Amino acid sequence: MKGMKRFLFIGLASLVCMGCSDSSPSADSLLEVAQKQEAGVIQSLEDMVLIESGSDDLPGVARMADYVEKRLRKLDAKVSRIKTTTGTADIIKGTLSGNGALRIMLIAHTDTVYAKGILESEPLYREGNRLYGPGVADDKGGIAVILHALDILRKQGWQNYEQITVLFNPDEEIGSTGSGEIIADEGASQDVVLSFEPSPARAMLGADGVLLGAAGTGQAVMTVEGRAAHAGSAPDQGRNALLELSHQLLQTEKVADDMDDAQLNWTTAHAGLKRNQIPADAQASGDVRIFSEEAGERLLAALNEKVSESQLVPDTQVSVRLEPGRPPYMAGEKGIALARKAQAIYGELDGRKLILIPRTFGGTDAGYAGRSGNPAVLESLGLAGWGYHAKNEYIEIDSIVPRLYLASRLMMELGDEYAQ
Repeated sequence: MKGMKRFLFIGLASLVCMGCSDSSPSADSLLEVAQKQEAGVIQSLEDMVLIESGSDDLPGVARMADYVEKRLRKLDAKVSRIKTTTGTADIIKGTLSGNGALRIMLIAHTDTVYAKGILESEPLYREGNRLYGPGVADDKGGIAVILHALDILRKQGWQNYEQITVLFNPDEEIGSTGSGEIIADEGASQDVVLSFEPSPARAMLGADGVLLGAAGTGQAVMTVEGRAAHAGSAPDQGRNALLELSHQLLQTEKVADDMDDAQLNWTTAHAGLKRNQIPADAQASGDVRIFSEEAGERLLAALNEKVSESQLVPDTQVSVRLEPGRPPYMAGEKGIALARKAQAIYGELDGRKLILIPRTFGGTDAGYAGRSGNPAVLESLGLAGWGYHAKNEYIEIDSIVPRLYLASRLMMELGDEYAQ
């Protein structure tokens, strides 16, 4: 998930677990198999973390693609490679055919934010209830849950579905620019999409959780046109675009602070080519998070209003535009119903709580998967952890069995529901 996944709680963030579903012999055996899979999940996580796969590390991303393809084939899935629209890496698609009616898609991403060589400074290690390593939670934990939950269901002989589709994309951490449309197209034909980004650690929230909303992403671009001049002999003849840009960045810094559905942070800037020349051009870009198209329109209007309030350097021209990126994810009624079902399943585990996180300003591919409005979509079914995109990223080991049980049991219940 993009950024540090800052969570915004609205109302009561921790909702009490719903009534527990009646346990059945199949549910009991499912939990037993999930418990036996824990060591295997830890091994899978260690194998994947040792494959460095930063988004721009194409050989590393390719090794991850080979790894998940091999694992899917061991599950008897039909596997194909789909080139991203940017043509730089492969999406791995696995399909399993059953004898039921449910069409369900499971998604996670193989790339991380970390630079090549990260394991030298941030090695894989285990300490108490935590397994540390770059990408262990975001999102190799999600991949592990998918692979092992499918293995559990295969061992149970479960086939009450028409088709299970698994998509592992290689570019989520850079906006899914090459895979987003493919995810959206695949999602449009599904009844349900389960997305396996990590859940925040219980050390942070007090309980495991699933996510009901995530912001869409975009980019704000501010451009200033000034006039070049000799910086030594005739600076007054120039119109310094860099100074005007600096003024406007400070003036617009807090433009979204009063908006609960939009966020803007200026993050990059450049100006000028020569030390001895007054810069004629300057440009900055900012990270934008919005929960609707209307929020984006209001943000742009507020930016333009702020820019027009004052000017530091006369005779400069300032323009601002917004460039859309990943669409927002909102669970809606169908997704909330899935979340309630997940709460009930968690209640089977000695009353373990599952909270519903209303929304986050982090982005997720669940937005692409649900863009058509056709499938029910639920996010954050991966392992509980923290430190994403930062030093000492980790997962909580005691979340492995509950998450395996949840994913496999949820698919079984959905199979029954869609068969009726």
